[in-house]
Amino acid sequence: MFSIKTKPAFDRHFKKLPWVIQEKVKRRSEIFASNPFDQRLKTHKLHGERKEEWAYSVDYSYRITFVFVGEKEVLYTDIGTHDDLY
Repeated sequence: MFSIKTKPAFDRHFKKLPWVIQEKVKRRSEIFASNPFDQRLKTHKLHGERKEEWAYSVDYSYRITFVFVGEKEVLYTDIGTHDDLY
């Protein structure tokens, strides 16, 4: 099981999301904590300026970006739509 921590930017953006999306994030985070590369998440490595980060899908529009900071620890860096994040 992975431990998930969050950056302040993630927390700020999460609070502004609609309640329905917040609930989806909670369900997806449970899946992610068990297996970050579960096929339902579509986890992928980012490129360019964010090449140290990864992202996964909450739904068709929303993504969570993150970095691995340890063997079983992850830091969520941000959340938003594809246009917001990239």
